[in-house]
Amino acid sequence: MKYTAYLFDFDYTLADSSAGIVLCFRIILERLHYTDITDDAIRRTIGMTLEEAFALLTGEQNADILSAWRQEYTREADQYMNINTHLFPDSLPTLEQLKVNGAKIGIVSTKYRRRITDFFKNKTAPDFIDLIIGGEDVCHAKPHPEGILTAIRRLEIEPSSLLYVGDSTIDARAAQAAGVDFAGVLTGTTSCEELKAYPHVRIMHSLNELLSL
Repeated sequence: MKYTAYLFDFDYTLADSSAGIVLCFRIILERLHYTDITDDAIRRTIGMTLEEAFALLTGEQNADILSAWRQEYTREADQYMNINTHLFPDSLPTLEQLKVNGAKIGIVSTKYRRRITDFFKNKTAPDFIDLIIGGEDVCHAKPHPEGILTAIRRLEIEPSSLLYVGDSTIDARAAQAAGVDFAGVLTGTTSCEELKAYPHVRIMHSLNELLSL
């Protein structure tokens, strides 16, 4: 087996949380009287930090205002996010088989670690996922490589033995910056052509294709 560890993005890679994300953004945006922003525009921000997403959607650039909006979003997400998030059908079977094969499994996401941990409660054994690095665990969000490099250190693995899996060009850029292999999955809003513009070992239609690498 070439790879002894696999790191995954969360949103649109392991799970579809778009309904929860759109709902939480919609609540905040309508509260702020931004009523002409489409659900599709919101979906295309998935993978960005909340500040980046709000800035792109509204044009607001004031860091203090964007931070305040992030806090409002977080309060709504505590209520609405995980109940509106669902694993893709092949996510858990694929992770389980990788574990059977002896691989370490981790998640590196801009989503809060506590939210991911809570989402996986009662879905997997407590120690099934070896490592989760969320947005609160790094100073620099993807595409900065900090999250992936931190995972490499904590898992005590060589970069050459790791595959990072994600759905967006943000993920591809993070893997490239960290010097690790990347596999793209077409379960998000990013096209095959967009992902192919970056170094990759495979562009997949679903996660179970990892098992044939």
